[in-house]
Amino acid sequence: MPIPKAFLEELKKRRATAQAGAGEDKLEARRKKGLMTARDRLGELFTAGTFQEWGLHADHDCHHFGMESKSLAGDAVVTGVGMADGRVLAAFSQDFTVAGGSLGRIHAKKICDLMEYALKVGCPIVGFNDSGGARIQEGDDSLSGYGQVFFRNVLVSGVVPQIAIVCGPCAGGAAYSPALMDFIIMVKGTSNMFICGPEVIQAATGQKCTMDEIGSATAHATVSGNIHFVAENDAHAAQITRKLLSYLPSNNVMDPPHSPVTPLDLSPDPGMNDLVPSQAKDPLDIYKVIARIVDGGDFLEVQRDWARNIVVGFARVQGIVVGVIANQSAVKAGTLDIDASDKSARFIRFCNVFNIPLVTLVDVPGFLPGVQQERGGIIRHGAKMLFAYAAATVPKITVILRKAYGGAYLAMCSADMGADVVYAWPTAEIAVMGAEGAVKILYKREIAAAADPKKAEADLVAEYRDRFCSPYEAAKKAMITDVIEPAETRAAVALALRATLTKRETRPPKKHGTIPL
Repeated sequence: MPIPKAFLEELKKRRATAQAGAGEDKLEARRKKGLMTARDRLGELFTAGTFQEWGLHADHDCHHFGMESKSLAGDAVVTGVGMADGRVLAAFSQDFTVAGGSLGRIHAKKICDLMEYALKVGCPIVGFNDSGGARIQEGDDSLSGYGQVFFRNVLVSGVVPQIAIVCGPCAGGAAYSPALMDFIIMVKGTSNMFICGPEVIQAATGQKCTMDEIGSATAHATVSGNIHFVAENDAHAAQITRKLLSYLPSNNVMDPPHSPVTPLDLSPDPGMNDLVPSQAKDPLDIYKVIARIVDGGDFLEVQRDWARNIVVGFARVQGIVVGVIANQSAVKAGTLDIDASDKSARFIRFCNVFNIPLVTLVDVPGFLPGVQQERGGIIRHGAKMLFAYAAATVPKITVILRKAYGGAYLAMCSADMGADVVYAWPTAEIAVMGAEGAVKILYKREIAAAADPKKAEADLVAEYRDRFCSPYEAAKKAMITDVIEPAETRAAVALALRATLTKRETRPPKKHGTIPL
């Protein structure tokens, strides 16, 4: 016997009401402003027709103050599972048209249920954040809800990738869920993220500021370093998300989506030789080096506009997914400072937990000297890099291009710090410090007593460089695997990656090490 028509009509009516959020008029008004709705955003992320919504008919807990007669469609969040570029994703999208996207008990439960599902099936989590924060009417239930979300952010961390997209307000405690996720994408112009707004800061401290200064995508991308990508609009944010996921495994027991090229192209690249400046003090644009190593020059840079003296990001080398960490000598001479150390350490740890091989390109004269760096804790921050590389058990390939001095040489994954293969260009210099500085310290009296001090110093620098900085000296001591011509770099890295993909390394049993946070 067919299902009664009344039941089907009731289902259709309820679905339409729930999907309309706070009403079609509000949805259309939002679109007229050039803004996407919660469901529009999910539509940009998922392959059409594959999204299965969870909790469509959920509503808020009506026992809270002043809300007894109100209905909040979906409790202001859309959650569900779907397909994007052939893989399963779990996603939630906060609905600002419903109670300002505020989080209440049911809202939090929907997100937590989704995260627990992602944990069980091993699929990435994507969250569109567009919320006014905790729902005041629900009091401590809202605080409890945030706590439950944060707990699950940590529970799934290192098991499945978590990507937060901030496309509207993300204020107060709400900002900590994105902060606990692996990557944050902010939409330029429409989003802001902060703990205390300008009014609160002025009331508490007397200091005046604007939202752009503390909470905008630009501020977080360039000053605070809290976010990883800036999107032009919501559609662009979804595009960045899919691009990012194309380099990542769905979970920590899978390999990244490698597409090994067969046969390997081992032909030399003479153009790489032409990139090396004739003078050691001239900067080497690391982007040009990366472009010649990775497939098609396709490099997804992470945190592009923050700590620009180091470059990190994802690419493929003859089909093998890699995480690239490289000094940029065009910025602060490529020195490592507090921000560069934090940026690279976090990226290294992410790659390690998701089985992504590391390719490190070294051109570093040392840690950045200065009172602010010392007082800011450069020792502690630099130690994060040492810890991250030493703790990483994925394949680690290092190429020393030019300078590799002092503790920064070690911090950029030397053989002593666990690199599996270390290549050096003939222009590489591996030493405690540069030849000029060493000579001034070691031969100060001899230079002063010489008939021609400038010539004496130049001769001593040349001798010191040949005897103590040469890559061939390092090769004699088995500190590097081989000295290679720059033109051979792409082929050498590709071969090294293929040879180390089966790497297995065990460590002493423990809960975790104590990284100097």
